[in-house]
Parts: sequence; structure tokens; C-alpha cells
Amino acid sequence: MRRVLAILLLWTTHSLAEQPVLRFSIAESWSMPLMRTEQDQPVEGILFELMHAIARETNTRPQYHLMARLRLQQAMRDGEIDVRCYVSTHWLTEPSGNYRWSIPLIEQRDLLIGRSGEYGTASADQLPAQAIGTVLGYTYPTLEALFAQGRLLREDSRNQSLVLHKLQAGRYQYAVSNQLSLQWFNRSLPPEQHLHVLAVLEEQALGCMVRDAPELPTQAVLEAIARIKQSGEMQRIIEHYGDIRQQAAPPSVAERPAHITPGQKSH
Repeated sequence: MRRVLAILLLWTTHSLAEQPVLRFSIAESWSMPLMRTEQDQPVEGILFELMHAIARETNTRPQYHLMARLRLQQAMRDGEIDVRCYVSTHWLTEPSGNYRWSIPLIEQRDLLIGRSGEYGTASADQLPAQAIGTVLGYTYPTLEALFAQGRLLREDSRNQSLVLHKLQAGRYQYAVSNQLSLQWFNRSLPPEQHLHVLAVLEEQALGCMVRDAPELPTQAVLEAIARIKQSGEMQRIIEHYGDIRQQAAPPSVAERPAHITPGQKSH
């Protein structure tokens, strides 16, 4: 019996070694439900399950590279990562070069939010001068003029979860958050303490970028991503962490005031 187990272990180890590696980037600014890491390795979250599914579908071994969000574009340029997910073309400051885009996978809303009882504001430019919760390294085009004028001050945190905790604790009255993170945060609070949506800053579809190189199964990865979306697996992953359709819908883009323009990018 021991010999059989030893043979199985050797066979499994050899099989893993034979699998080609697919290097995924992980942004330090991600928090649940996107991803949770332990000792610089992902352990759960929507994007962790997506990456695991891509590796499974392409018979590759996932390798995760945790880095600051501002390092991601340089890492792509240097060919240090093979797949970057949860990204939009609008977030890149230069052409994607030797990377190919997948189909859109996740619909994201970026929101202006406030604590329970804060309902008097319809847009960021109606706020009185104060600090507003933001994520370190993210850019917010809708708010840039207000930052430049000193009407709003950035109160940066290293990830979205910390922004929401500080808002709940009263460090500031308002913050910017994506809808997935807000939904996850509110799950742990009684309804009367929920953080609330005041305005939609931007809605956009996010996908993955795959390095186009001879040594990589680039087309196979793109086809795998398409299957994950079209089979419904992507939606099931999202719903596993809480179906955003169960949350009260924030104001739609069509309903928001005319002076609100698309906002947050570079996640």
C-alpha cells in the first residue's frame, strides 16, 4: 500500500512539473470579494476562482504574482506576467502591446457612497470641502478637478476594504467604491448600518489581457475565458460571493445628474 501511495505521489508531482506555467498578476489593492491572500498567495475570491478556472481549462499550472497596482503596467511591458484580469482598456496609460484582450467578464459600477443617513448629496461636486475615501494608486477623473481646487482631499487607503471600514467608523463622510466591494461589506452589517449609494460614477465591462507569445497557449486561454463566461460559470462564481442583483439598485447612468461624468478607473 505504501508503495502504491509513493508511486501515486511521484506520478502527481511529475504531472504537475510537466504542466506549463501560466503567470497571473494580483494587485495588492484587491480585497474581498475579489480576492483574499495569505502569505502573498490567493486563497479565495471571485478573481481567484476565475484564475483557477482558466488554469483548469487550459491544463496549465497557475503561478500568482502579487504586486502594487502601479507596478502592473511595467510588469506587463517587461513580460513578467502572462494574464492580467479585472482590467479595462480605459485604465491603461499606454497601448497594450503584445497582449490580447478577452471578452468582457464582469460588469462593474463605481459609486459615490455615504454612511447611513447621508442622503442629501446627488453628486461629488455638490459636496462641501472635505476629505473623501479613496484607494492608493487609483485615479478618479470625475474628482480630479475637485482635488486640484482643494474642494476635496484624498484620504488614501491601501485597498477598498480599508476605505469602507474607515467610512463606517466615521473617518470621513463619503468615499468611492466599486459595487462588488460595497455589497460584500454591507453583508456583515445590519440594514440600518449599511453604507449607501449616492451616485454612479461609471459603469464598465472588465476582462482579461493575455500575453501573445509563441511559448504561451494564448488562443487557448482566450477561448477558455470565453467558455467560462458563456457557460454561466463566471456568473455562478460571482453569485457564490453574493449576487449583486439582490442589492438595492443604485441610480442608473441614465438617471444620474447631467454634470456627473464617468469616474473611477485604473483598478
